[in-house]
Amino acid sequence: MFTLEVCANSVESAINAQKGGANRIELCENLYVGGTTPSFGCIAETLNQLDIPVHVLIRPRPGDFVYSEMEFRQMLRDIEVCKKLGVKGVVSGILRANGTLDKGRTKELVWAAKPMTFTFHRAFDIMPEPFKALDEIIECGCNFLLTSGQKNKAVDGLDLIRQLIAEGGNKIALIAGGGINHSNILELAQKGVTQFHMSGSEIVARYNTNHTGLSFVSVLLPENTVQQTNAETIASTVAKLKQYFNKK
Repeated sequence: MFTLEVCANSVESAINAQKGGANRIELCENLYVGGTTPSFGCIAETLNQLDIPVHVLIRPRPGDFVYSEMEFRQMLRDIEVCKKLGVKGVVSGILRANGTLDKGRTKELVWAAKPMTFTFHRAFDIMPEPFKALDEIIECGCNFLLTSGQKNKAVDGLDLIRQLIAEGGNKIALIAGGGINHSNILELAQKGVTQFHMSGSEIVARYNTNHTGLSFVSVLLPENTVQQTNAETIASTVAKLKQYFNKK
């Protein structure tokens, strides 16, 4: 069958994803900048509300994936919090300044996370020599690799995704993610993808009046809005996947 992992940026988004039939959650905050590590309260309340597995993004800030020693220590502490709370898996990874894998520190994160699973995230999509990178990620003990096939959208990276699935075999599970939505998800399923990653989100206005015109945020997400997973979007996507895979 298939696994639909929903990238949820809040407790409410995670609840909506589960209502829609998602199989797993990748929990983060600040999705509009690629996601950062959610707060303790967000993780704890999500686990309290959900029955499906929750994986937590370990990314201390937006930007690149080259981390200082202080940031690395913060990541280790966040992993320890996740373990104590009962999280099923974490999502992370560290690169060197030249874009190659920081094997030593990534391996430390993987070992710190055990017995939780470990997903190497889309930092992979900016790495050189993808097959060498895949082998090194496997050597570090990662269980999953999230990738768009080194393109902006997974549908455009399908050739590489298919090759990575074949190369990874039973050593690592490939999750396709990046620009996946209700309209294009079957393009990936038809090419052999069985694990999918999407947010199914929309921009929702919370208030209509700003009395002073002052802004607290960048133009990426106006302060009178939130980005939130839509349960109906997830439900229609799950229905489409079920219909396809049941016919196989």
